[in-house]
Amino acid sequence: MSLKPLYALAMEKLYVLCVVMAGLALVAITLIIPFGVFMRYIMNNPQSWPEPASVVMMVLFSFVGGAAVYRANVHIAVESLTKVVSPAWRRTMANVVHGLMCLMAWFMVLYGLELCRITWNQSMPEFPGLPVGLVYGPIPLGGLLTFLFLVEKVWVGPVPPSSFMYSDEAVEME
Repeated sequence: MSLKPLYALAMEKLYVLCVVMAGLALVAITLIIPFGVFMRYIMNNPQSWPEPASVVMMVLFSFVGGAAVYRANVHIAVESLTKVVSPAWRRTMANVVHGLMCLMAWFMVLYGLELCRITWNQSMPEFPGLPVGLVYGPIPLGGLLTFLFLVEKVWVGPVPPSSFMYSDEAVEME
């Protein structure tokens, strides 16, 4: 078996893992915020941890989910210019976009790791055992995942219609 199908299979599994992680983070946020509101306004016993815990989950959701969104090609994109240029210009523009995405992904990896390193010995008052650097960990992770998905787009090609990514599309009824 050649490397391309193996890489595509690994990216498919990584994509599913990203979706699950982002989904669990979103579910956690959805449970934590109402709990905080309930404790504050109904029980008159405000808790200090729901808001920072939700922020931690939002960082995970944003960066890991963002990588999955990039692979699924459902991110915000302005395509009006690419639709009116010749195919040669369209390919050139796509290559420029891929190059810029590569730079952005590595910026997230390198500076995200530096941010993690700098803040590793700091802790959040609500979670004294949780290093702030760990909270920022999804930033370089999201950059690395985005880069791996970019390699898939450029090297392997578009994700096939059999991908899990397309499993939630609407189905026509007879």
